[in-house]
Amino acid sequence: VAVVQGMLAGIGLVLIAAQLYTLTDAKAPGSGLANLGGLPGLVLGTAGSGAALSALAVGAGTIAVLVLWPRWKRAARVLPAPLAAVALATLAVFAFDLPIARVEVHGLLSSVQPPGGSDFAQLAGVGAIGTILAFALIASAESLFSAAAVDRLHDGPRTQYDKELMAQGAGNTVCGILGALPMTAVIVRSSANVNAGARTKASRVMHGAWLLIFAAAVPAALGIIPVAALAGVLVHAGFKLIPVRDFGPLWREHRGEAVVLAATAVAIVVTNMFEGVLIGLLLAIAKTAWETSHVHLEISGLDAPPTEPVRVRALGNATFLRLPKILDQLEALPHDREVTLDLTGLRHLDHACATALTSWSTHRSTPTNSPTPDNPAHAP
Repeated sequence: VAVVQGMLAGIGLVLIAAQLYTLTDAKAPGSGLANLGGLPGLVLGTAGSGAALSALAVGAGTIAVLVLWPRWKRAARVLPAPLAAVALATLAVFAFDLPIARVEVHGLLSSVQPPGGSDFAQLAGVGAIGTILAFALIASAESLFSAAAVDRLHDGPRTQYDKELMAQGAGNTVCGILGALPMTAVIVRSSANVNAGARTKASRVMHGAWLLIFAAAVPAALGIIPVAALAGVLVHAGFKLIPVRDFGPLWREHRGEAVVLAATAVAIVVTNMFEGVLIGLLLAIAKTAWETSHVHLEISGLDAPPTEPVRVRALGNATFLRLPKILDQLEALPHDREVTLDLTGLRHLDHACATALTSWSTHRSTPTNSPTPDNPAHAP
């Protein structure tokens, strides 16, 4: 759960950092770190440009409508907040004739470029096969993580992951035939469906159908929409992906989970989503391994007469992760007393611990430590 929440937070941060540039009709530098590092320059550049300030006003107004519109419940039931926000922003730009960028939509049919025979011939190359495998792995992982994240955003039917991958494979086959880029599931579009009140799987089909209809039939209608308004919608969507309210309670109750969440988000910003999620998973595995390797030594008999043995009972999982702690506690026992070590309470004893405990027992039982009037130590 912490990795999934960290993935959502990381995507939200990357999305916000990139769309802040689009919010002012500026071009983002590219990577997550570069976008964050360029924000001071963006602020200075926006302050000295009237066109950038106009675009920022449109984007900020879009975000304000997105926040306030749901409070008008009667209107929100009729018209979703994003649609209302973009429509009002478009009307404002048209009414005041603001000099800001609009959406550019080219003809859909001209974008269809089926591969030729020479393109298929390249599939025999080792480099092409490696690229195909990398795309398949990364795209599949991104889609599955996005599906898992979306399942946390709603209470409807859960994702069937096998069908998800089969559908993605079929869709990418069609994309290849048409000469289009590969596709994956994207959390922003999916969360938009959830926020719009989607209830069935038909929502994602209709999502694509509406995009196809507008791009094919009425591209000019999309051409009047200000880019800053769409950037405002994405900034708002990115902020909703960041679990701001949940992080505080999570830190107080499960600090390790909070660290995994934050580390995953930061890793996604620094690297990319796939590598960031892998880093988060490795941290979660390491945290779980550390927690499940808990071992406790119950020591009794220290206050008994010197002729009575000190009894030590080990409980839990004895692994190499806690071996230094075990040995420190055993070495701290009195060397002039007999020690009985009971391992029957262990649920797991790995090879490293078994070897170390055998060595410790042998050392306690050597002739130099054999029972004498001055040194009655013994470790059966």
